[in-house]
Amino acid sequence: MTKLYYLIAFILIVCACTNNQVQIPGFTNEDAQEVIVESDYDSTRFLKVLPQQIESVKTYVKNKGGIYSNQKAILIDMKIQSKYFRLFVVDLKTNKLISKGLCAHGSGSEIEGTDSLQFSNTPNSYMTSLGLYKIGGSYQGSFGKSYKLAGLEKSNDKAAARAIVLHRYGCVPDEEQAYPICNSLGCAMLSENYFEELIPIIDKEPKPMILKIYY
Repeated sequence: MTKLYYLIAFILIVCACTNNQVQIPGFTNEDAQEVIVESDYDSTRFLKVLPQQIESVKTYVKNKGGIYSNQKAILIDMKIQSKYFRLFVVDLKTNKLISKGLCAHGSGSEIEGTDSLQFSNTPNSYMTSLGLYKIGGSYQGSFGKSYKLAGLEKSNDKAAARAIVLHRYGCVPDEEQAYPICNSLGCAMLSENYFEELIPIIDKEPKPMILKIYY
């Protein structure tokens, strides 16, 4: 009986630790299951890292004293392969996922023969830069309506000089697929339809939204 008691107690502790690993208020395993992709992606990492990134953005916004939107943010997880949804729009008040989409990375970020990526802030590197960005004003460019991005960290503070923006491009599909999507020249590049879905989300925010790219 004593051994059985300790076994039950151990199981309960393990379950509690497992649950606590991924729980923040408003973010549930059910939410995560909606965006966890096939078995070649580490879903355990996803369940742990996305809530952490949400909290990090909330802390940054709070510390900036009302400069940025505390309602919504965009998170891009570059550990997820480009063929899968890896851009997540999150509600910073409820920690809920609002939408998800595919997002291209820079062609220079690819390391031949591997699924790993490299990152740089160097002009003409064609690499994606990690870090926090301010989503700035929109403009009409060669890709139609696009959004300027201002890098807020040393890792991406040359974004404006490199013309790194948030834009659409026809080669990016709407849905997940079996092989990697096309690459950008370093920009966060989305499908035509998903970009249209994001426009009202971004434009309705009274203050600039934060976009964070992490790995």
